[in-house]
Amino acid sequence: MSDRTDRTDRLRLIRTEGVGPVTYRRLLDRYRTPAAALDALPRLAKAGGKATAPKTVTVAEAERELERTSAHGGRMVFLGESDYPPLLAMMDDAPPCLIFAGAGPLAAQRCIAAVGGRNASANGQRMAEQLAAELAASVVVVSGLARGIDTAAHRGAMRTGHTIAVIAGGIDQPYPPENAGLHASIAETGLIVTESPIGTVPQARHFPRRNRIIAGLSLGVVVVEAALRSGSLITARIAQDEGREIFAVPGSPLDPRARGGNDLIRQGAVLVETAADILDNLPAEPGQVRSRAAGFAEVSLPFFDPPSALDTGSDDRGRVLALLSPEPAPVDDLVRRCHLSPAVTMAVLLELELAGRVETLAGSRVALLPDAIE
Repeated sequence: MSDRTDRTDRLRLIRTEGVGPVTYRRLLDRYRTPAAALDALPRLAKAGGKATAPKTVTVAEAERELERTSAHGGRMVFLGESDYPPLLAMMDDAPPCLIFAGAGPLAAQRCIAAVGGRNASANGQRMAEQLAAELAASVVVVSGLARGIDTAAHRGAMRTGHTIAVIAGGIDQPYPPENAGLHASIAETGLIVTESPIGTVPQARHFPRRNRIIAGLSLGVVVVEAALRSGSLITARIAQDEGREIFAVPGSPLDPRARGGNDLIRQGAVLVETAADILDNLPAEPGQVRSRAAGFAEVSLPFFDPPSALDTGSDDRGRVLALLSPEPAPVDDLVRRCHLSPAVTMAVLLELELAGRVETLAGSRVALLPDAIE
């Protein structure tokens, strides 16, 4: 099978209804090739209780997406390929496919994320720009190309080194509009990263997914200015769950924009006044980071088991469903309580997810979807 055919099949599997990042990995664990996984989808969904096969894109549609990506100066990098960012690949919900525009090798270098609020103060933006300029002489600075702190961090990093912008939409959709020039400059001298297809207009639901990529690429996250309820704190929480270092710049207790960062410091984040406070606490090599998220990696389907050895029955599905609720439950706890082998339990979850009855969440958790409650 040609490399082109394999990449087309991978993209078709990724774009299939009900196939999220964790499900994608489990399908390839079980069926070894994307072509075999695509062939198995109708049977798996039917076993899980879905009357029709999951919707997927055609070969022609997948090839058009690959061509459009290339025409806009991007290229797709699939999980498992040598140029996929190694730190990001450690996450259990790592994107199955990234789209790069720019210098792809930057994503494999030592990175630090700098994030903060869109309505940042002048002092906060100056601090972000200064920190990024100092950091970029030693590491790659990652941010989200948003207004405020993100923009300042990118501009500061470009003065002395390189930066990576992780965006929520397609590489052809600069956002916010006033950052179109910055977007183009980073694509030329640094790297734009997204998991969204060409033409995707950023929407609110895309930004938490973007935040996990920012955290996943980085050895640590520094929060410059953030309110108590902000996307920056979501990024920091994801990074902490993945065993990355957390840093925060302190701010005035009278300024609501500083409360999120101050709270992180109370919880143990490294207090940052200079770039040295960050560099002195970063691991020397990416390989020194080990994700704290367990679960799926420990109970995933054995690569060498033939699919026939993992056949499930209605009793198995009923036993698993009886333990699930809309409240997310750890997968390893489910395996212990359902009295089925880990491989069969995971096979049942795979069927139920493809049938649209359960949802796999980050942190090795699974929840029953509301429509599946009887």
